[in-house]
Amino acid sequence: MTINHGAVADHSLALVGVAALVCLAGAWATSRFFQRLIDGEGDQRGAWLLLTALSSGVTIWCTHFVDILGYRPGVEMDLDWTMTGVSLLIAVAGSAAGFLLAAGAPRLPARPALGGAVVGLAVSAMHYVGMSAMHMPGSMSWDPALIALSVALGIVPAVLALRAACSGARHGANRMCLLFAASVVLMHFTGMASMHHGSGMGAMAGAGTPMDQSSQYVLAVAIAAMSFVTIGAGMVGYLIDDRSRTASLERFRRLAMYDVLTGLPNRASLNDRLEVEIDRAIQQGGRLGLIVIDVDNFKEINDLRGHPAGDEVLRVLGARMAELTQDEEGAFIARMGGDEFVALCRLDGDRELTAFLENLRRVLAPSIQIGKDAIVPRASIGAAVFPDHADDAEALVNNADLAMYRAKSDPLHNVCLYDAAIDGRTRSLRGLSADLREALARDELFLHYQVQTAVETGEARGYEALLRWQHPQQGVISPTDFIPLAEETRLIVPIGAWVLRTACAEAVRWEPPYRLSVNVSAVQLSEPGLAQTVREVLAETGLPADRLELEMTETAVFTDRDNALRTLEEVKALGVGVALDDFGVGYSSLDALRTFPFDRIKIDRSFFSGSGTPQQTVELIQTVLSLGRTFGMAVLAEGIETDDQLALLSQAGCDEAQGFLFGRPTAMADILLSGQLSHAE
Repeated sequence: MTINHGAVADHSLALVGVAALVCLAGAWATSRFFQRLIDGEGDQRGAWLLLTALSSGVTIWCTHFVDILGYRPGVEMDLDWTMTGVSLLIAVAGSAAGFLLAAGAPRLPARPALGGAVVGLAVSAMHYVGMSAMHMPGSMSWDPALIALSVALGIVPAVLALRAACSGARHGANRMCLLFAASVVLMHFTGMASMHHGSGMGAMAGAGTPMDQSSQYVLAVAIAAMSFVTIGAGMVGYLIDDRSRTASLERFRRLAMYDVLTGLPNRASLNDRLEVEIDRAIQQGGRLGLIVIDVDNFKEINDLRGHPAGDEVLRVLGARMAELTQDEEGAFIARMGGDEFVALCRLDGDRELTAFLENLRRVLAPSIQIGKDAIVPRASIGAAVFPDHADDAEALVNNADLAMYRAKSDPLHNVCLYDAAIDGRTRSLRGLSADLREALARDELFLHYQVQTAVETGEARGYEALLRWQHPQQGVISPTDFIPLAEETRLIVPIGAWVLRTACAEAVRWEPPYRLSVNVSAVQLSEPGLAQTVREVLAETGLPADRLELEMTETAVFTDRDNALRTLEEVKALGVGVALDDFGVGYSSLDALRTFPFDRIKIDRSFFSGSGTPQQTVELIQTVLSLGRTFGMAVLAEGIETDDQLALLSQAGCDEAQGFLFGRPTAMADILLSGQLSHAE
């Protein structure tokens, strides 16, 4: 192609303006594509790298050649199309290498600078290869200092551009756009200034057909159009991706803030709304009610009718409560997860919480038709009011939760309002759970032992190991407080194993070799490894199996009847004895005796604290003794505290007893000091 630059000076500024416009548009598109490359994952990164490289390469190339059309050496200029094409490939490939290096993994601090340097070198290489495609008559010379400066001006802004884009700053893409445009423009014009053209215009006369001025501008427009089409096509993809991202973000936001099953707001939404409502109540001097709703026996619905039925129950109840809150100004309902919901209710002016709670009960009560079955839902509801019952959001939720658990345990009331006097103790006990987890590691647990005595002779027959906890701040915690916590959190399993191991290690040294009794909870019985734990402890400590007796209540054995029976049979096979504790309290005592292989019955202390006459007490004890003989089980009476109670036992013919009359639970060191026991040598 031959271009005649004999020309007219008034069009060159227009072409320079077109070049600048191409450069800025391309730099803007390149910066946006590169941002997507940084944020992309997987196969998307390859697509964004291609778009970034094409946009960058076309921008560099078109800026160069549009401006070349405005270059006026005063002679005909011929372009080598092969070298011109090579210059475009250099711009695209060099840009790809630089952007890939800058955005690659691992994200090292030096990568953006190195990638920017490669892009800057690509700008310089494209320029000088493009210049080598220009053939003009006469001589050309180059200024080495300006060449070096042009390369530096291409590299430094490119380095800064990619560092800005990779910094994560809010306006990083905009800074990259301006710096990248500066890299292209500064490098190009400085490089053009480094070239000097000498005389010799006739040397190429007739070497090509001159191109008229209008054709030159057609070519300029064509080059500009190619750049805008390339960049524009990429921008369409960018905008489509941006809208897709917006739609995806909205979907993710809804997934993050709403429950999928019921469509109600979730825990995150509740937390946001709760803060807003509390701020409103503070500013306007109002009150806010928070209500926790827990569906009762939901596990039974899932177990008996399947999870789809359970899901349908939750959907229906959620829809009912959502409709209720729509009719109540400022009301809000969210699903916290599982079968628990939380509602908010503004209590402005004289409005009270009672009416809202009654409406909740009303909408929850109707049966739900699942296929041919009608499920009657029941729910336990607890409520607390800000600022009456709490000063902040966390305390408000906790207090309502405590009230809900009180409602769940109360057979007469399924709606409870927070009561500091009642629920405060529950909170205190629940707060011990975290401390209990560390009690074993901190060596805060210890054992006391209570003697079991022959009624007629007063001689010791054995000792029951009883767990105690010395809390570092609260002192000795009652077993009636922390044992239920240990069972609720299943910490009773490792704690129970520690009790068994510690007690057996102590008992193996006793002289005389009395019987050792250790309590086992329902949770321990439900664990399949109890018999294995007993086997391992006996092997470790060397305690003979016939000296160990495990005690359990009727509740424990009937919680999981089949598994308990299997476990007790495994324990009995080891030679270990088993005793039924608190006999007479449960509702199925006779069934327990017939079903389970107990060796001993422990009569509950309630036999001696009732309103019956002494003769009735004697007859009750004799009835238990008769049952014991029938099933081959020994009998021991618990809770003996007075001589009169002991006399009744003796009259009834009971052989063994345990209680404060014979000895309180005591540390082993004190028992040894008293001389009741000694350690074998």
